[in-house]
Amino acid sequence: MERVLVIDDDVALCGLLAEYLEPEGFQIESVQNGQTGLEKSRDGGYDLIVLDVMLPVMNGFEVLRHLRRNISTPVIMLTARGEDVDRIVGLEADDYLSKPFNPRELLARMRAILRCTRQEWPVSPSAPKKLRVGDIEMNTGARIVFRNGEKIDLTSVEFNLLEALLRKAGQLVSRKELTQTVLCRLPYPYDRSIDVHISKLRKKLGHEAGGMERIKTVRNVGYLYAFHPGAESAFVAEAT
Repeated sequence: MERVLVIDDDVALCGLLAEYLEPEGFQIESVQNGQTGLEKSRDGGYDLIVLDVMLPVMNGFEVLRHLRRNISTPVIMLTARGEDVDRIVGLEADDYLSKPFNPRELLARMRAILRCTRQEWPVSPSAPKKLRVGDIEMNTGARIVFRNGEKIDLTSVEFNLLEALLRKAGQLVSRKELTQTVLCRLPYPYDRSIDVHISKLRKKLGHEAGGMERIKTVRNVGYLYAFHPGAESAFVAEAT
């Protein structure tokens, strides 16, 4: 059984989730404050954590910030406020769900995240292990990125997102494709996850490259990593 820790001060909700999820193959434990949740998260060996934003003692943002310094356990955050989404995504929560929600929706997202964490990054064996587009060099084996020779620290999601864009440099990549490839799920209505990750990626890489906008937004469709014919010799894909 998959072990899941629910950190939420709503005792009735915790009971409801246990009642619904345990027959689906999950072992549910719950705690009602952030500090206790953080301690159990570090020591419990859980497969997934469901974390509320509004918690006593230590709020969900603080808990997630501490967790991401120590463990990579997938986290779904629960929020009642739409303005929390940017912070949730920015702190590297794997997904989020607004209250009130249907337990079936939570179950679907839990399964998607666990499926994603078990699979390898979906690149064919013949795909290049090193990429260079303009001033960006990427080693997909070592998962390292350089800009003009300077190492750029990226989160796991940011790295996968950049790789997806670089492999199709000069081509439009839809938000749906990026969400499926990078987050292992379909986009939800009003889903801003990919947009927030793109924004953070732009800040780390720089908004321009060679006088061009590095990552272009195609409104309501997707994104395009700038790549023009004059820079073709700067693109290298090594199979080593």
